[in-house]
Amino acid sequence: MTKLDRDIVVRTALGLLNEVGVEGLTTRRLAERLKVQQPALYWHFPNKRALLDALAEAILAQNHDRATPSPGEDWRAFLRDNARSFRKALLAYRDGARIHAGTRPSPPQSGAIEAQIRLLCEAGFAPKDAARALAAISHYVVGAVIEEQSSATNMAERGEAGPGSSGPSPFLQDLFRQLELDGAEAAFDYSLESFISGLERRLAA
Repeated sequence: MTKLDRDIVVRTALGLLNEVGVEGLTTRRLAERLKVQQPALYWHFPNKRALLDALAEAILAQNHDRATPSPGEDWRAFLRDNARSFRKALLAYRDGARIHAGTRPSPPQSGAIEAQIRLLCEAGFAPKDAARALAAISHYVVGAVIEEQSSATNMAERGEAGPGSSGPSPFLQDLFRQLELDGAEAAFDYSLESFISGLERRLAA
């Protein structure tokens, strides 16, 4: 097989990602899964970074359904829905946030990005401020999901505190328990609302 179908490579890589994580996703292992020689992958992906960029784009295309605002939509409502949809997309695959971190918007995403910026400009933001606000929320989402996915991955590796070790005070134990019961989504929404409230204040200043 001298030439692979790009979509098959991406789908196979996403399946492998869920099995082995981003560290275990190598071009050698992917070639073995596809039953081809490793150089056959270079037709579409000259290196692992190019492959990860394609996976990031596919993850969003499959799962991010609130990238484009509706005409006349309230900017605050859109930012909430957009961020939650983005989070959902990154959580759809193991290490999804790490795959996305460091990527640049691809050409197919430019129309949605312009629509987002124009929505904020219509609300009164300067274009640069609109772009910076969107970037700040995007960075928050990626960082929050990296923490969430890393916590889930490391949970099984955490042992109980050894004899004689000092744990948190009863106050902190109770507080941490309450936060854990609230769940990651509640923590995510709290910070998201703080971002939006801050943008409201900047807009009104």
